Amino acid sequence: MSDNAQVGREFQTWKLTVAYDGTDFQGWQVQPGLPTIQGELQAALGRITGETPLPQGSGRTDAGVHALAQVASFTLRAPIPAENLQRALNRTLPPSIRILETSTVRSSFHARHSAVAKTYEYRIFRLGLCPPFLARYVYACPWPLDLEKLRSCARVFEGEHDFKSFAANDPDLSERERSHAGDETGPAEPGAEVALKIAPLSTVRTIYASEWELQPGEAGAMLVYRVRGNGFLHHMVRNLVGTMLEVGRGHLAFEELAGILTARDRSAAGPTAPARGLFLHSVQYDAEKAPDGGA
Repeated sequence: MSDNAQVGREFQTWKLTVAYDGTDFQGWQVQPGLPTIQGELQAALGRITGETPLPQGSGRTDAGVHALAQVASFTLRAPIPAENLQRALNRTLPPSIRILETSTVRSSFHARHSAVAKTYEYRIFRLGLCPPFLARYVYACPWPLDLEKLRSCARVFEGEHDFKSFAANDPDLSERERSHAGDETGPAEPGAEVALKIAPLSTVRTIYASEWELQPGEAGAMLVYRVRGNGFLHHMVRNLVGTMLEVGRGHLAFEELAGILTARDRSAAGPTAPARGLFLHSVQYDAEKAPDGGA
C-alpha cells in the first residue's frame, strides 16, 4: 500500500505470540549489525506493510535463550486481517521464528507493561550422552543430582524476596534494570532514565511457583525447572538454576540458601547456567486472574 493511502488511517495496536529458537540470535533486542529477534520482526513488518514499528516484547530474552510463547506489541496503520499478517510474517521470517497468533487489541495494551506474570522453564538432560538433536535446547548434566534437595531449594524462592544475589553482576546492570521488568534483559528502552527519577531501582520480585519435575520419557533423562513470577532480573533464572544445581550435586549446603538471599551479593550465589536450556514459557496479562492475589 502506498504512503499516500496510509495517511489519515488510525493506528491499530497489535499483539503477536512468537516462538523462537534463540541459538543463532544475539537475544531479543535490536543491536546494530547483529541478528536479533526484535530486528527480524521489524524487518519482516517493513517488507509486508511498508511500516517499521519496533515490536516491544514482554521481556528481552538474552542471547541463546528460547521462547515457546513470547508476546510482542506494536502499532500499524495498514488495514490487514490478522490471519493474513500471521501467514505473511511466517513466510518471510527465518524458520527459527514462528508467529503462533496475531490479533488487534486495545490501544492501552503493551506486551511488557501489561504483563502480570511470566513463566520460564529450564531444561536439563541428565544422561551421559546428550543426543545432538537436543544439544541446542538443554544443559547436559550427567553427574548425580539429589532431586529432593532441588525441590526443597525451589520452594525457598517462592514468595516475595530481594533477589539481588541472583542478578547479573556486570557493568551495565543498572542500564538493564531501568526496564524494571528485567527478564534476561538487554539495555533499557529510550526514555527509561526518566522513570528512574520517579521510582528507585528494585531487585525485589514475587515468585508465585517454583518447582522441579522429571519429564515423562526415558527414565530420569529430562529434568525441568519451572518458575512463575511477576518479573525476573537479568540472568536471575539461570543464576537460580546454577545455585540449585550446586546444592543438588552436594557442593553447597541447602542451609546456605537463606543466607545467600539475604546477602544481596552476586558472589554469594552459584554459577550461571548456560543460556541454551532456558525458555520463556508463557506470559499472563491483566485480563486473566493472577494467582495469590498477584498483580
